Amino acid sequence: MKKAFIIYGPPGAGKGTQANLLAARFGLYHLDTGKYIEHLVHDPQYKDDPEIQRERVIFDSGALCTPTWVLDVTKQHVARLSKAEFGIVFSGSPRTMYEAFGDSKHKGLIKVLEEKYGKENLIFLYLKIDPEESIARNSRRMVCEVCGTGLLFTDESHQHTMCPLCGGKLVRRTVDNPKVFDTRIKEYHERTEPILEALRTKHYGITEINGRPMPYEVHHEILKKLKLRNL
Repeated sequence: MKKAFIIYGPPGAGKGTQANLLAARFGLYHLDTGKYIEHLVHDPQYKDDPEIQRERVIFDSGALCTPTWVLDVTKQHVARLSKAEFGIVFSGSPRTMYEAFGDSKHKGLIKVLEEKYGKENLIFLYLKIDPEESIARNSRRMVCEVCGTGLLFTDESHQHTMCPLCGGKLVRRTVDNPKVFDTRIKEYHERTEPILEALRTKHYGITEINGRPMPYEVHHEILKKLKLRNL
């Protein structure tokens, strides 16, 4: 049976890591809209596209991209994946009330997922971490510029430069810059957190998970709380 997981939490909570673990375990497709948008706005072939370049400026500032544009991109992905019978997992998306619920003329992503997967098959998770941990994690994160693997180092003075998975160069994302991170946190609290309360008022269950432990421990806690074995 197809299911759609949506994982929420502040920047650095481990949403992408947990989405990857669920995807690998259950054969789901991890639709990482943040990574897709980052790749899209930095793709050289779109350097002369005014719409893409407008979104690049917004993305690199740490703010959320234009909701109407993001919703259109995401709904196209969902339609293709649902048609192909894929289960799906989101990491932090939808990020704004409009993306989640739309308006009087446009369906939001939650409604689209209901239609494609069934309300009973939508699973919402919230990873909780302290603000101090969120800041620390983002200041120590590196990403492979080839395969996109994210690596979190506990030693701030680490000398790692090569991805252990593919050997690609490790780089720091533009949105992990400390100056940009403040904007990301502000955007999350003001524009994404309200979605959680709106979901509760619409009678969606949200499973809260402590995101502080090591990723494998968080993953096991998710499996335990959701009573997941096979999908």
